[in-house]
Amino acid sequence: MTAADPATEIAQRALKLLAMREHSRRELAHKLAARGFDSADIDAALDRLMAEGSIDESRLAEHYVAERVGKGFGPLRIRGELREKGLADELIDRHLEPLRDDWADALAAVHDRRFGNEPPTDRTDLGRRARFLEQRGFPTDSIRRFLRRHD
Repeated sequence: MTAADPATEIAQRALKLLAMREHSRRELAHKLAARGFDSADIDAALDRLMAEGSIDESRLAEHYVAERVGKGFGPLRIRGELREKGLADELIDRHLEPLRDDWADALAAVHDRRFGNEPPTDRTDLGRRARFLEQRGFPTDSIRRFLRRHD
């Protein structure tokens, strides 16, 4: 690692970050820029890491979707979080689409884990449940359909 080759130092720092967890290119670029590295050097190092397969945004999306679904989050929230990480909509769709038929069951599981399977007691309780599910990232129409069945 020499001053003549900052891309090597940047790549090593990026690999240390990747050893802790998957990162998107945007996340790595942001973290490395915060450490004072030049953006052109960052781009060169990240290009090399992407070509080598060290940065794999598809792998990141796959792991992230599985983790967030397991924690009870819905498609809207997961999509938003992946967009914040800089992932393309096409890549996000590729990992969310296979779960399309599972979202209703996921919504029901999240609801029942939080509120049990008893119906809402009144309009206030209904609104509280709807807001909770919306904050978890489930679509409003799915929430409405679910809560109508339990009202």
